[in-house]
Amino acid sequence: MATQTSDLLAAAAPRTVDVVRGIADDQLDLPTPCRDYVVRDLLNHLFEVVVNFQELAVKRPVEWSAKPDHLADGWRDRFAVETDRLVAAWSDPSTLEGVSPGMGMPQEVIGGMALLDLTVHGWDLAVATDQAYQPAPEVVADLHGLVERLAPTARKMGVFADPVPSPDTPDLPNLDHLLAQTGRTPTWP
Repeated sequence: MATQTSDLLAAAAPRTVDVVRGIADDQLDLPTPCRDYVVRDLLNHLFEVVVNFQELAVKRPVEWSAKPDHLADGWRDRFAVETDRLVAAWSDPSTLEGVSPGMGMPQEVIGGMALLDLTVHGWDLAVATDQAYQPAPEVVADLHGLVERLAPTARKMGVFADPVPSPDTPDLPNLDHLLAQTGRTPTWP
């Protein structure tokens, strides 16, 4: 089975996995566009997202306060495995029903949040480590509506920074516009 969420995650995942696989150990302390995070911190955060959102798919509570270091031996391969599990977790149509008991939002929004983190943090890590990154166009198009919906609350909570100007282009929605709405400068650094 598949859902729109799992299809979009499946389109996004390999691109972010490729970026993660391309990160060298000597790049772990580089800054990222995600304020307050160096590459190591952002990788650990993204691991937490990928693992915790598997649990959120099946409506189990998760613990965000524990901050384990996921970057032990074989972390690149483990990230790929956990990302595959994330896609599989959201493939059951029942994952999109109801409200998340742990997050208090519709399950469909929770799945979109996993997609947003996987995509935007994929870009964060790529530009921080000087790698190419091009998300799937259907993912970017889908995320624009979610970002508009979440932005006011996300900005109040400090998850998104204030939006930054993005170049006017005729083919919006595009990645630069999406990044700008999350408070990232598309031309970072």
